Amino acid sequence: MPVVFHQDGFRFFFFSNEGDPREPVHIHVRKDAKLAKFWLQPSVRLDDSYRFSARELTKIAKIIDNRKTEIEEAWNDHFES
Repeated sequence: MPVVFHQDGFRFFFFSNEGDPREPVHIHVRKDAKLAKFWLQPSVRLDDSYRFSARELTKIAKIIDNRKTEIEEAWNDHFES
């Protein structure tokens, strides 16, 4: 489970086995017992969440949007190696 980065208590990561065929670029986010998944293309959007408040999800989406290139590069580096 490669962790891309931590920010504001959130852990942003993806799984090494992201389906067969592999799903498009996305990121999972965890904080304590809370979990969410966001797609990155064509724009950052929530796929699913568990226990995050609407305010937290808005904050997470902004973080992802600001660091979208970093997430995509980490995804490509991991899956193209």
